[in-house]
Amino acid sequence: MIRPSAVLPSFVLGSLLFAASPPKIEPLPLPVSNNAVASLNLHKQLLIFSFMGIGPKKTWDAITNAAFVADPDEGKWAQLRSVPGTAGRLAASAAGAREQVFLFGGYVVDGQGGEVTVPDVNIYDPRDERWFRGADMPAPLDDSVIGVFRDRYIYLIGGWSKTGATREVQIYDAEKNNWLQGTPISGTPVFGHAGALVGDTIIYVDGARKNSSAGEPEYVASDECWMGKIDHRDPAKIEWSKLPTHPGPAHFRIAAGGSEKDQMIYFSGGTDNPYNYNGVGYDGQPSEPSSVTFAFNLRNGKWQIIDENSPNPSMDHRGLVVTPQGLLLVGGMQKGQQVTGRVAVLPKSAKAK
Repeated sequence: MIRPSAVLPSFVLGSLLFAASPPKIEPLPLPVSNNAVASLNLHKQLLIFSFMGIGPKKTWDAITNAAFVADPDEGKWAQLRSVPGTAGRLAASAAGAREQVFLFGGYVVDGQGGEVTVPDVNIYDPRDERWFRGADMPAPLDDSVIGVFRDRYIYLIGGWSKTGATREVQIYDAEKNNWLQGTPISGTPVFGHAGALVGDTIIYVDGARKNSSAGEPEYVASDECWMGKIDHRDPAKIEWSKLPTHPGPAHFRIAAGGSEKDQMIYFSGGTDNPYNYNGVGYDGQPSEPSSVTFAFNLRNGKWQIIDENSPNPSMDHRGLVVTPQGLLLVGGMQKGQQVTGRVAVLPKSAKAK
């Protein structure tokens, strides 16, 4: 195993040499999809993390608890201590805050295809390279949208809990290691939706919802888009309002990430056909990724297209990392439901015509 302590000192040099260039990061050591991706600024240095996910076989025994870290300028991955637990998980959510990385929930799959959503909160401290346990979620959750407010409150918005999608918003107080109950989402309960939190604003889009018709498939795509404004005096109070639908056809497991500096929330890839972990839709048809990259501009409150034809599109994402030089998509499923370890770098602004 590559020790992170052996890699981190070179990150500073890498930053000085390559900060002006688009990041070029080697593929993950293991091709993986549905991996929880997060970033963390530690001592003014950006680190990128990938946790767990499913390998190329896309079967229950291809789910891993492997963890990796990289610097976007140095460009190499170092393997971390595995995520605690006897089995890997899918559809977990991760975020960086308070110089640590927080990993929430997800679900485990057994050999008979049974799925169990877990309440686990695992916290990784890169300063001493150790994992420890946080207070369990009040309700187990997977396929949720995650965001951080004031470097303290971590929001888990909707997702799948126990037997179905939920409207609940669970808020973890990273300072006190306890939970708050936020204002529930106003829209249809969904899972596999995408979004981020920038400043005091949550944006989330789409996901899969229960089919209101009597027939199959059991779950279909939602096209609802929502904004939540967090009350500055009470972080558990959120005012929800509906937004116009976004550009592009994708609705499920889109990669999403936000930027305080840009005042933008970016989205890329995903698919219009919700599916389980193997990339085959609930309707029995193989799902394929969208090539559209788009964004919500928090300054003017409008959607905008970044690129209608992003190269090598992918789906099955659990996060997108925004860097000064571009958008990073780590792993995922490409065309033909092929699991990849590739780190794609996409532009943050539309090409000049």
